[in-house]
Amino acid sequence: MTSVYIFFLLAGLLLFVSVLANTVSARLGLPLLLLFLLVGMLAGEDGPGGIRFDDFLVASFVGHLALAVILLDGGLRTRVSTFRVALWPAAVLASWGVIATVGLLGVFATWLLDLDWRYGMLFAAAVGSTDAAAVFSLLRNSGVRLHERVRATLEIESGANDPMAILLVTVLVEAILMPGGVGPGRLATLLAAQMLVGAVAGLAGGWVLGRLVERMRLPEGLYALLIVSGGLVVFAAANLLEGSGFLAVYLAGLLVGNRRCRATEHVLRVMDGLAWLSQATLFLVLGLLVTPSHLVEWLAEGGVIALFLMLVARPLAVATGLLPFRYRARDIAFISWVGLRGAVPIVLAILPVMMGVPESRLLFDITFTVVLVSLLVQGTTVPIAARLFGVELPKRAEPVDQYALWLGERASIDLIGVRTDARSAVLERHPGTVLAEQGYRDARCLALVREGQRVAVDDDTRLAAGDIAWIAADAAQGSGLAALFGEGLDGQTEGTRRYFGPFHIDPDAPAAALAEAYGFPLPPHEATLRIDALLAARLGGAQVVGDRVPVGPVLLTVRELDAQGRITSVGLTHPGGGPALRPAATRKASRL
Repeated sequence: MTSVYIFFLLAGLLLFVSVLANTVSARLGLPLLLLFLLVGMLAGEDGPGGIRFDDFLVASFVGHLALAVILLDGGLRTRVSTFRVALWPAAVLASWGVIATVGLLGVFATWLLDLDWRYGMLFAAAVGSTDAAAVFSLLRNSGVRLHERVRATLEIESGANDPMAILLVTVLVEAILMPGGVGPGRLATLLAAQMLVGAVAGLAGGWVLGRLVERMRLPEGLYALLIVSGGLVVFAAANLLEGSGFLAVYLAGLLVGNRRCRATEHVLRVMDGLAWLSQATLFLVLGLLVTPSHLVEWLAEGGVIALFLMLVARPLAVATGLLPFRYRARDIAFISWVGLRGAVPIVLAILPVMMGVPESRLLFDITFTVVLVSLLVQGTTVPIAARLFGVELPKRAEPVDQYALWLGERASIDLIGVRTDARSAVLERHPGTVLAEQGYRDARCLALVREGQRVAVDDDTRLAAGDIAWIAADAAQGSGLAALFGEGLDGQTEGTRRYFGPFHIDPDAPAAALAEAYGFPLPPHEATLRIDALLAARLGGAQVVGDRVPVGPVLLTVRELDAQGRITSVGLTHPGGGPALRPAATRKASRL
């Protein structure tokens, strides 16, 4: 039993140290996943820990289990509305993007490492797909609010591109071990199975699991266990049927997460902890598996290959895939840069080692080097790249906290806590009056917290700086309420005003009225349109918050959308700065 307790002690210490390293990660701007990886390497045979671990079978088992949980959590948090704006572009990147990246990188790696082309392509296939664990983690913890089309493209691509990478790795391993045994028929069968079986298993399993979650009455703590166990069943079943378990479990999570009910709301907090545990365990095990002294031997070659992947192969693949969808050059540049490599390439690189493929240990070490460079270079520069390429939206005001109060299985309101700012225009006013005047007629301020003490809300209550107002309202109103109490009665933060403009206009207004107010002509076919139709015509496809269109001397920006994706508010600004209208025209514009 002593050895069992020693194992528990080491495992607990590694996780404990890794979590504490979060403070170091935040201060240095390093991705937390990279810290987990480095802690594992330091605990390994070449580090101070001296733990010898070279069991690729165990590492593969841990990798697949952890990735299944991470992708399930990612699916639970992805809204179906994101597919409205980025499904087909992301699907192209998940297929053609992987193929193009593998082709370019494979040729370069074959030349640089002086390998047989099959080994060069096998290495490229292992690192050809972006990593869902790294992408989900960094995008959600970077503190950056990205343009929705860009964010949705990255998230859907990372959740759906594993089948193509697995297919290519499988085919190339078979081509090396059984030359001449892989023909077009086998390739087509594998591709169809990976994509079709994975999608069907995920959608069917997610539908069944979602119905069970809605109908079953369980203690709150068991709902998360039900969803995790059901997700693992879907993952395993899809793999046994030669489909993509990764795609299946992501889609299952997507279907369950978009069935908002009492059970799924409670599950998300538990799943957050499980996803972090999975990521920490996965990267710690992978860190233990690698031998740093082996990496040093191929550090130069691995670094050059990583730079070629980041600066040549990935950008060319993304550009050729997204140009037909009218993405802006800056969007393409950012999506290219955030092609993060993480656990998935390492797990895929384990397969050739387990299958006894010649040169597989070399390919594994170089794959690990590429992942380290990607996390260190790309992972630490996401906020900088977002600002540089202009894909960052102003941060929304966020509530202090928010809790769902369920009145039934489908009916709920949210208890939203918002803090009053010293600059706010709501100071010295009654919270109920503020809410009624600003259109929140169904919202009710239930309590105030002032200097840590609860303050009852009565007719004489007045808001003071630093108060936290707890308001019962609809969940979608949280950001608006936070902005209202935080900075002003117009519900906008200063960053929002700068980005979207000082005016917001009615999208139902005629475009001709805007042209008249600002004194510029419109083409005849646009003069009869409403402003939202004009934006849709010029943008093409689905619109998202942050889309911008210059119209005459002004810049129109999509400011708000409803649940169906219809434009409900448009920001207006004059890019040249200063007042854009004559006084009479200003009065006309204010009525738009």
